[in-house]
Amino acid sequence: MTLAIFVTIFLLIDFYFYQGVLSASKTWTPLWKNALRIGFWLPTLFAVISVSWWMFGNPYSINASTRNFIITGVVAAYLSKVLGILVLFTEDLYRGVRWVGSYFGLGTKESLPGAIIPRSQFLSQVAVATAALPVGAFVYGIVSGAHDYRIRRVTVRLKNLPKSFDGITIGQISDIHSGSFWNKVAVKGGVEMLLMEKPDIIFFTGDLVNNQTSEVKDYLPIFEKVRAPLGVYSVTGNHDYGDYHRWASREEKAQNFRDLVQVHKTMGYDILMNEHRFIEQGGEKIAIIGNENWGVRFSKYGNLEQAYRGTEEAAVKLLLSHDPTHWDAQVRPQFPDIDMTFAGHTHGFQFGVEIGNFKWSPVQYVYKQWADLHREGDQYLYVNRGFGYIGYPGRVGIPPELTLFELKRG
Repeated sequence: MTLAIFVTIFLLIDFYFYQGVLSASKTWTPLWKNALRIGFWLPTLFAVISVSWWMFGNPYSINASTRNFIITGVVAAYLSKVLGILVLFTEDLYRGVRWVGSYFGLGTKESLPGAIIPRSQFLSQVAVATAALPVGAFVYGIVSGAHDYRIRRVTVRLKNLPKSFDGITIGQISDIHSGSFWNKVAVKGGVEMLLMEKPDIIFFTGDLVNNQTSEVKDYLPIFEKVRAPLGVYSVTGNHDYGDYHRWASREEKAQNFRDLVQVHKTMGYDILMNEHRFIEQGGEKIAIIGNENWGVRFSKYGNLEQAYRGTEEAAVKLLLSHDPTHWDAQVRPQFPDIDMTFAGHTHGFQFGVEIGNFKWSPVQYVYKQWADLHREGDQYLYVNRGFGYIGYPGRVGIPPELTLFELKRG
């Protein structure tokens, strides 16, 4: 039944848009006309086969990167057609107005002022051109945007920061999603960009994989090189628990998560499972608190009270918590002495516009804090845009991020 609904929707979209394709190619040569008309139905065939296989086969029998490209192909094809339909609908409105005018004897013009081709063919060609734009954007985001790593530099002043920690630097990397990668050389280059900054500490704020720990196997030699003088500290994200995968048994899922925790340790990351660590310098100390994933909309494995307990003596407390919704829901109301929270999760939707101080992304309608630094009173939250990607194997307007913080007294 579900497959029939999908196929019906696909065919209705295709049939409506195909009328515009017929009109747009009416005056083309037979070769190009047939190429367009036959090529039009290939994405439909691809979509029907993909959805059928996804529902009745085993999509997890192939790697996550290939799955992402399949999903992207279907979405790009039908998003493009829907946009084209919006233009064609304008044409149909015009035809409706013309019919009403003719019915009441008002009369209408057959073509646009100064136009050589009939208005219907003109708008059909506009519709086809409009449909091509999203496909171009999707391709650009994959080829150019997926690994266009950027270093973002942020200075944060904490009034209780001990003198011996004044000027300390922290590197943050988040949302690696190793199962989605398709360019190992580019990924290696991104990690090297972070290491060239020589941060004193590095934080990894979750989502090492999409679903399965095995996804990171080929990238272990790259990520195990992430080192810092005062240590690399990590936490888990919602994808690390395997909640979105079909497991043969609960034990298989549990073993997958145990393997993931072990991978962090193998790479030399100090993974904080609702616990904390102290860093001491010059007889002074700060606390690093690590919370398992806790989000308003997603899994709640975290226990901040447990992680926080015992850190009261620390002058400054830094929290690693994957989901930024945790900040407003628990951190600020219940733990006002946690000075700064480091999060990720949103990816900036991997799509948006950032020009100067102007930022827009569809994700802002879901997440209040979706990127950059936020402050309430003396507490800070930073939301990293993510290193990797999931679903769509690219980025448009929201490049992957590596963050370098400098903590100052003040």
